[in-house]
Amino acid sequence: MKRTAFFISDGTGITAEALGNSLLAQFEKIHFERITVPYIDDLEKAANLVKRINKSAELDGEKPLVFDTIVDNTIRAEITKANGFMIDIFGTFLQPLEQELAASSSYSVGRSHSISNESNYERRIHAVNFALDNDDGARTRYYDEADIILIGASRSGKTPTCLYLALHYGIKAANYPITEDDIHDQRLPKVLRPHREKLFGLTIDPDRLATIRNERRPNSRYSSAKQCQFEVEEIELMYRRERLPYLNTTAYSVEEISTRIMVNTGIERNR
Repeated sequence: MKRTAFFISDGTGITAEALGNSLLAQFEKIHFERITVPYIDDLEKAANLVKRINKSAELDGEKPLVFDTIVDNTIRAEITKANGFMIDIFGTFLQPLEQELAASSSYSVGRSHSISNESNYERRIHAVNFALDNDDGARTRYYDEADIILIGASRSGKTPTCLYLALHYGIKAANYPITEDDIHDQRLPKVLRPHREKLFGLTIDPDRLATIRNERRPNSRYSSAKQCQFEVEEIELMYRRERLPYLNTTAYSVEEISTRIMVNTGIERNR
């Protein structure tokens, strides 16, 4: 079964996408064609979008789902003319909040993603720069500044997780690859020992690791099933021997990995 879902906004569309996708994820047996249309901020754009939604309804034989975060009532009124199933995300939540708080919403376009707190924004930017500068074992002399140091085999998810933690939560995350030399030594790398309390290990299913590495270096020793199996087993043994917390990333998205790390380590969101 297939349905079309539109995420529309007079801003970036990020909120409509995030909430809409969260709802659609509950319907696993339905295939959704997702279409994001940002910056619908005048009547001409709204009228053109109505034609697009109607065309989709005609082709599919079903009403498209339309998730919107439009705050301008005139533009919203135009969009409701479309032959779609309308889900007004802001209206659903803001009206009850206005009643409870006895206050009116500002209904400002793009407010949810604006730089409303400059210090928090700057903190996230600095954290992203820190993650980039301290990726893959670079600049270990700056580990004193890190909030967390992710360790693990090459391609186990360290870099994307560090960047996600930085961009969304302002967490200064460094990462360090555990190499074959480290495994043969059977000890935690010397450079990491002073920062033991900041270490968090990542591991991954060996078959999945081999698949990922083959995309980078096909038919190499680095990407062979035997090498991946060896590295994963030895690194997990190191984690247990050193009593380090660790997480298997195989079945998790970067969002889930980041959240589980924060829960396990006690690092707070929205730093």
